[in-house]
Amino acid sequence: MTQIDISNPEIFFDRELSWVDFNNRVLEEAQNQSNPLLERLKFLCITETNLDEFFMVRVAGLLNVRQSGAEERSLSGHSTSEILQTLSKKVSEFVNTQYATLGEIMGQLRNEGIIIQNSEELTADEIKLVRDYYKKDVSSILTPLAIDTSHPFPHILNKTLNLAILLTSDDDKSKREIFAVVQVPSVLPRFLALPDRGEEKRFFPLEEIIKLHLSDLFHGMKVKEIHPFRIIRDADISINEEETASDLLTSMKNELKNRMWGDAIRLDLMKGSGRIREVLKELLELQEYQLYEVDGPLNLNDLMYFYNLDKTSTANLKFTFPQPKAGFYGKSIDNIFQSIRKGDKLLHHPYESFKSIEDMLKKASADNKVLAIKMTLYRTSGDSPIIQYLSEAAENGKQVTVLVELKARFDEERNIRWAKKLEDSGVHVVYGVVGLKIHCKMLLIVRKEDDKLNRYVHLGTGNYNSTTARFYTDLSLFTNNTEITEEVALLFNVITSNAKMPQTNHIYAAPLYLKEKFIELIEEEASFALSGKKAHIIFKMNSLVDPDIIISLYKASQAGVQIDLIIRGICCLKPGIPGISENIRVRSIIGRYLEHSRVYYFGNNGKSKYFLASADCMPRNFLRRIEVMFPILEEKNREKIDKILQLQLTDNTSARVLQADGNYVKLEPVNDEPAINAQVDMANL
Repeated sequence: MTQIDISNPEIFFDRELSWVDFNNRVLEEAQNQSNPLLERLKFLCITETNLDEFFMVRVAGLLNVRQSGAEERSLSGHSTSEILQTLSKKVSEFVNTQYATLGEIMGQLRNEGIIIQNSEELTADEIKLVRDYYKKDVSSILTPLAIDTSHPFPHILNKTLNLAILLTSDDDKSKREIFAVVQVPSVLPRFLALPDRGEEKRFFPLEEIIKLHLSDLFHGMKVKEIHPFRIIRDADISINEEETASDLLTSMKNELKNRMWGDAIRLDLMKGSGRIREVLKELLELQEYQLYEVDGPLNLNDLMYFYNLDKTSTANLKFTFPQPKAGFYGKSIDNIFQSIRKGDKLLHHPYESFKSIEDMLKKASADNKVLAIKMTLYRTSGDSPIIQYLSEAAENGKQVTVLVELKARFDEERNIRWAKKLEDSGVHVVYGVVGLKIHCKMLLIVRKEDDKLNRYVHLGTGNYNSTTARFYTDLSLFTNNTEITEEVALLFNVITSNAKMPQTNHIYAAPLYLKEKFIELIEEEASFALSGKKAHIIFKMNSLVDPDIIISLYKASQAGVQIDLIIRGICCLKPGIPGISENIRVRSIIGRYLEHSRVYYFGNNGKSKYFLASADCMPRNFLRRIEVMFPILEEKNREKIDKILQLQLTDNTSARVLQADGNYVKLEPVNDEPAINAQVDMANL
């Protein structure tokens, strides 16, 4: 066996560059002609949202490291400066492909009768309609800001669309240039719907409406140049929790205000922006590599407006999604606890309804036999019935405790709002744990039955969010198993009391025991292979970054373990390295659903072990979060997971296989091989 050195950069892919490769796979779905047209547009919008968050957190972090003078080395051996340089090149290529794809999609949408109108195409009646709209709804919101020695450059809000304008005064003989900025109001729709022309639906952009009326804003001035731009800012939140643990809520509120004003890290602007480009670059103190010039409208995610048009008229341009299968408890939620007592229930969302979780809480909130409810909330939807049922439970006299994670990135404001609502209803809200994020997904209900207390537990791989549950794949376990429910109850008490986490027999929790259990299980599989016994590992997760887990997988591969990894996003492991990872295969599935479930399978010499988890194999999950991995004990549920994994491992339509050189190759059916699309075929399991 080849000796494996964790400091060898040749055996790892870079984390940040691997992320860009993932976003490229999403972009490929926007380019995929076999996808419905509006779904392609949706994929394109997702790539923009992904890229913005990547810059606001990961790239901002790299810039901060470099500015501090600490040139760190990544697993792949690259310095911070080298990674930033490579990222700039790859992202520039990516953005160019984004806009080439946009041009193609918008051309095809025009053929379908969905048209973004140019100002030259407006009729006289439409010009009047636009003028009336401007006067009635737009003009009073606008604030033109001139920039000169007495008016410093305004602090432009993160991700907002703005117009940069170069003007001269007609009566100024020196023809002195004046630079001004107008923010395109985010409180108004990005597009104004114009009257239909037959079957054609036509729209006019808000920024173009403002351009047509600049003389109203800058009376007596002549416009030399006008170009849209937007700024991406450092939006990572940093809190010294040791100092602020007594008032984490207030500290988080203050930090959220700062998010919109972080340092500028990227500038997006139109190609051919000329003098405005140089003015903005200088005012924002940016380097050349931080400027991204595009050939099309900025803020691509605003184009989701078209995806959300009247469903009837656009149905043929979208995927057809099957109705989720109904709850396991029949037509009445009164049967839910009785059904769970008969055996564990494993649900696969979105193919099976997320409403089962909501119904469990709904029943518990009004059930006289229920005494207590405990729950973790990392992310939840804006109109979540879960919040309503928890509030009603507290108002009905039940003891309700909710662990709300205030540090759930980009959901902090929503979590603060719902946490306050819960507190007002009498719920005992616990605001996280110092130094850790509560990322596990747990629900515990205590019910008095026949003069004894019974516990019912829900554990999941995904958030308690009814919105994302419609297009994220996740797995849910409902159980009355005494061994599991006792350990969940213990874990809740440990978190709320800030006590030391004990080692348990069935549930493995980070930050103390989860990583070591992973390595133990991988090493156990390797020992079977070395003894000539059956050995197989299948991991399904969002990202694989942790170097110790990667090294353990390399060693297991060397021992002869067959390893299949289904990794949607980042993968720092290199498959196919001679003598090291020849037995490892890595695939990524990108499709109509976002693959979010975490499944960990160990062949165990024919006595298979199945685990689900809230955690990916990343240092942050093992060290800086409270995570939970739990076993699947009942045979019918193990068989269900087997079918899910096998379908994903045989997918030859939406799967891409990672090569040793870092490229992903998309699979296609060969010869007479049947086409298998795991996400579509899963509905028939």
